[in-house]
Amino acid sequence: MSWNDERVELLKKMWLEGMSASQIAGELANGITRNAVIGKVHRLGLSGRVKTPAQSQPRPRPQARAPRSSSSPPRSSGPMVRGNTALAFAPRIHEAPAPKPLEEVLIPMSERVTIMELKEAMCRWPLGDPSTSEFRYCGGKSTIGESYCTYHSRVAYQPAQDRRRDRERRMQRAG
Repeated sequence: MSWNDERVELLKKMWLEGMSASQIAGELANGITRNAVIGKVHRLGLSGRVKTPAQSQPRPRPQARAPRSSSSPPRSSGPMVRGNTALAFAPRIHEAPAPKPLEEVLIPMSERVTIMELKEAMCRWPLGDPSTSEFRYCGGKSTIGESYCTYHSRVAYQPAQDRRRDRERRMQRAG
């Protein structure tokens, strides 16, 4: 398979006519795949396409289905959004309350442990500068299989929604 000048011109013509990559690959044949067409279109910088009247008209909506059971949530009247943008356009029913500020836990030096003293059910939260002799780990009680105590787990594992909200607040302050 090679992209000679004749094939490239034919590809450009069919792309600008609004043919799909699959249709173009079928027309060009000889080992040209849909993905090869998409790659070539991208490399050529062909983004604009002519919209035919059939493409620009909205698709007819399917017939109404039987009523849903009362256990399922009602659908919104707006268009259905799918894929990775669905959450961005999802209606916000309610915002979660702002998390309570975490109180700093003061761990007495006598409870802090070195790496050699760590046991299975001890918190592995690092405290201090690892390059100094005073470096220790929290050593508080943790659930077996968990790395941190309750306090340090809340610090380490913030829900994505909280991280997103914090980032938005920082962006608002900066902008």
